[in-house]
Amino acid sequence: METRVIQVKVKPNSRVSSFEQAEDGTWLAKLKSPPVDGKANEELIALLAKHFECRKVDVSIKSGASGRMKLVRIETE
Repeated sequence: METRVIQVKVKPNSRVSSFEQAEDGTWLAKLKSPPVDGKANEELIALLAKHFECRKVDVSIKSGASGRMKLVRIETE
């Protein structure tokens, strides 16, 4: 198992969902979901699990759950 911790800037209420790495090495996640009742966080976890080809349970938000900048932990095989 390999564990990665990445910093992700989240933009909720976007027109399309996307996940990309900027030139400076930071990650940007655009989410369709609004930041209400954890919906954006759920979508972020699903998006990262798909991107890194792992299960949703292997993705967790370490810090920043209620903010735009999040530290996300990803465990991949």
